[in-house]
Amino acid sequence: MRVATDTGDAETLLAAVPADQRVAIVDSRFVGHLHALRLGLTDPRFPAAAVPGAVTAQPSVRQALTRALARETSAATGGAPVVTDNLAERLTEALDADGVPVHRPELGTLVAAVPADPQARNEARQAVSAVDDEAVRLRSAVKARDGFFTTHFISPYSRYLARWCARRGLTPNQVTTASLLTALIAAGCAATGTRGGFIAAGVLLIFSFVLDCTDGQLARYSLQYSTLGAWLDATFDRAKEYAYYAGLALGAARGGDDVWALALGAMILQTSRHVVDFAFNEANHDATANTSPTAALSDRLDSVGWTVWVRRMIVLPIGERWALIAVLTAATTPRITFVALLIGCAFAATYTTAGRVLRSLTRKARRTDRAAKALADLADTGPLAELVLRAARGALRGPAAVIALAGGVLVVGSALLWGAAWQTVLCALLYTVTSAIAVARPLKGALDWLVPPVFRAAEYGTVLVLAAKSGVNGVLPAAFGLVAAVAYHHYDTVYRIRGDAGAPPHRLVRAVGGHEGRTLLVTVLAALLTASQFKIALTALAGYVAAVVLVESIRFWVTAHQSGASAVHDEGEPA
Repeated sequence: MRVATDTGDAETLLAAVPADQRVAIVDSRFVGHLHALRLGLTDPRFPAAAVPGAVTAQPSVRQALTRALARETSAATGGAPVVTDNLAERLTEALDADGVPVHRPELGTLVAAVPADPQARNEARQAVSAVDDEAVRLRSAVKARDGFFTTHFISPYSRYLARWCARRGLTPNQVTTASLLTALIAAGCAATGTRGGFIAAGVLLIFSFVLDCTDGQLARYSLQYSTLGAWLDATFDRAKEYAYYAGLALGAARGGDDVWALALGAMILQTSRHVVDFAFNEANHDATANTSPTAALSDRLDSVGWTVWVRRMIVLPIGERWALIAVLTAATTPRITFVALLIGCAFAATYTTAGRVLRSLTRKARRTDRAAKALADLADTGPLAELVLRAARGALRGPAAVIALAGGVLVVGSALLWGAAWQTVLCALLYTVTSAIAVARPLKGALDWLVPPVFRAAEYGTVLVLAAKSGVNGVLPAAFGLVAAVAYHHYDTVYRIRGDAGAPPHRLVRAVGGHEGRTLLVTVLAALLTASQFKIALTALAGYVAAVVLVESIRFWVTAHQSGASAVHDEGEPA
C-alpha cells in the first residue's frame, strides 16, 4: 500500500506498479466495512470494479485507468474546476465514459462512503458498527437461488465449513477435489454389494454433496473465482453422479441383479435433461421481445412463498436428487433406487420441457446469431451430416425440431424393432440425412432449441437399446462407458459456451465423428460383429473418445487458466 499526496503523486505511484498486476485507488477518507472493500477490489471476475471511494483495475484495463488518471493530473495542473474531490469517483466516471465496464457490487447493508465532514464521518462509523460484516459475508456465501434441500438442510452449516476452510488457506479447487474423492469412495462402497457398503455409500454421498456446496460457498466467501474452478466444479458434479451410478450397478451385479440398463438409462435421462436446460437458456440468453403469458404466470407463482419451493423441488435439482439416491441406497436395493430415480427424473423432465415448449410457443422472441451459433455448436454435427449438406447444395429445408425428432424416433425405434440388423443401419443412414436437414438453416425458430437434446437422446438411446438387446454380459457396462465419454464431450462444449470461450475446435468434433457418425458406427458394429465382439468394439470406442476429448479439454482449460482468462462463476439454475 502506498499513500499519494496528490493526483500527480498517484499517477507516479501507479506507473511504478508492474503492468501485469492489479491496482486499486482508495480515498484516504474512506469509511466502511472491510467486506465492502473486498467485494469492490478483489473479485477476479470483473476487469474493473468500484464502490464509493474506491476503484480497481485488472491488467486488461490498466491503460484505461492510467489515461483517466493522466487527464486528472492535467486538469489539476491547469487549474480546471473540480466537481468533486473524490478522485476514485472521478476515475470511475472516466472509465465509464471510455466504455470500460465497471462492476458495482450490491452492498446491501454494508457501508462504503467518503464522508465530507466530521458529522458525516461519525454517522458513517455508527452505521459500520451497526452491521456485522462477517455475518453478511457468511450469508452472501450461499447461492441466492438454490433447491429446498440445499437451502434448508446443507447451507445452514456448510457456510461455516467454508469459513473454516478459508481461515486455513484451503482453496475451492481443493474442496472440489475432496468432494470428488469422497463420491468415488462412496461409489466403491456401493460396488461391494453389501448392506454395510450401501449404508456407507449413502452417508458418504451426502458428505460429498456437503463438500460440493462448500466449494462454491468458499469461492463466494473468499472471492476465489477462477475459470479452472468453474470447470472443475461443473464436470466433477457429473463425474461424481455417474460414477456412483456405476458403483450401484456393480454392487447389484454382485448380488445377482443386473441393473446396468437402468443405470445407463438414468445417465441418459439426466444428461438429456441438462441439455434441454442449456439449449433453452442459450436460445433465450439475449433474445429480444422475450416475453410470454407463460413466463408472466411463472413470475407470479414465484412471488408466492410456498410455490417457489414446490416448483424447485419438482425439477429434482442436484440436492434433492442426491438425497433421494443416498437414502434409497442405504435403505433399499440398487434396482429400487434406479427405478425411483428414473420416475422422478422423467416427471421433472416432462414438467420442465413442457413448460419451456409452452413458453417458446407463446412468446414472440427474436433470437440472435449468437444464440443460433450456440445451438449449432451444441448440436455436435459431424462430417457425415456436413457431407450431406454439401451434396444437397442448399436444397434441404424443413422445421428443424420436427425433423430432428422424426430422425431420432426412426433410429431408436428401428433399434428396438430389429436390434443388431442392417435395417437399423439403414435407419441410421436416414437419421444422418434428417440430422443434416435439421441444421441446414440457422437454429432461430421457436422450438429449435429442442434440436440438441433430441440428438443427445437419439444417440444415447440407440447405444442403450443395442447394448441391452445383445444379451451378453459386459456389453451394457461398455455402453455405459461410451455414453459417459460422449456425454463428457457434450458437457465440455456447454461449459465452454457458458464461459464465452467458444465451442471446442471443429477438428475435435470430426475426430470423434459427430453425433450422427457415432450413431451410424455403433449400428454398423452391432450388425457386423457378434455380441462378444460388439462388447470389445464398444469398449475400444469408449476408450478412444474418452482419450481424445479429455486430452483436448484438459489442455484447453489449463491453458485458459494459466493465460489469465476471465474468471467464471456460475450462479445459474441448480444442476
